[in-house]
Amino acid sequence: MSLPLPLVEHAPAKVNLTLRIIGRRADGYHELESLVAFADINDRLRLTPGAELALAVSGPNAAQAGGSADNLVLKAARALAALVPGLTLGAFELEKNLPVAAGIGGGSTDAAAALRLLGRANKLAADDPRLYAAAGSTGADVPVCVAARPRLMHGIGEKLSPPIALPALSAVLVNPGAALATKDVFAGWTKASTPATPFDLLRLAKAASYKEFLRLLKPQENDLEAAAIALAPVVAEVLAALRALPGCGLARMSGSGSTCFALFPSAAEAAAAEKIFSGKYPHWWVRACALG
Repeated sequence: MSLPLPLVEHAPAKVNLTLRIIGRRADGYHELESLVAFADINDRLRLTPGAELALAVSGPNAAQAGGSADNLVLKAARALAALVPGLTLGAFELEKNLPVAAGIGGGSTDAAAALRLLGRANKLAADDPRLYAAAGSTGADVPVCVAARPRLMHGIGEKLSPPIALPALSAVLVNPGAALATKDVFAGWTKASTPATPFDLLRLAKAASYKEFLRLLKPQENDLEAAAIALAPVVAEVLAALRALPGCGLARMSGSGSTCFALFPSAAEAAAAEKIFSGKYPHWWVRACALG
């Protein structure tokens, strides 16, 4: 009998282009509103189907990924197994390329990739509601990562718009190596004395060109930036350095930080910015990418 062939999925970095905190709920969770995109840089996850569930982690950021018992890949697999009787599991191999605790959904996108792999191994439809139920019970950011398409995200992350076609976006992502725990950053958020002016995320998401998109995006904010900077002042240094780059249209922190992104008119300009930034800050994680 032939051995099962391994299945492979990429787990792309998630970038919060906007992040508005609506308020804190009675249960301690925060209601939010965010426009999310995904980068063409990723972790890589492989599954060899089998009876036993296992995980091995390698790659440049493997040491920061934590023990297997705490990894969201296994948590997601167990959550799906609880919903699908007789689910075939198997051995996962995670190549950890993305920085950890960095605001780009590294653990969440890995968990979502695990659910996609298990769905393929068990012939589940890509939109099977049990995949999304398992994603939601694994983490607030996991549902938006399951299909890894640009969307508007509401609630605590469980309410998703249909996929959105964004204009071509070239970017540079920078992480200075300061790990930030999401719960600590959210705990540091304080409600503004004056309510934020509502903005039309749907209009923003329908912008047809880079220039139009940038014009609509600029007035928006990441409401967690101040809390993240209070915990890791280097985030402010990253943002200032990105804004000084030639061609930078906008620089902002993603998610709960500390990764920040800058948008550029073209891939060539983003690549040039990456070269400049990497030369100046050789110990920081710097990647040019496309967002979509």
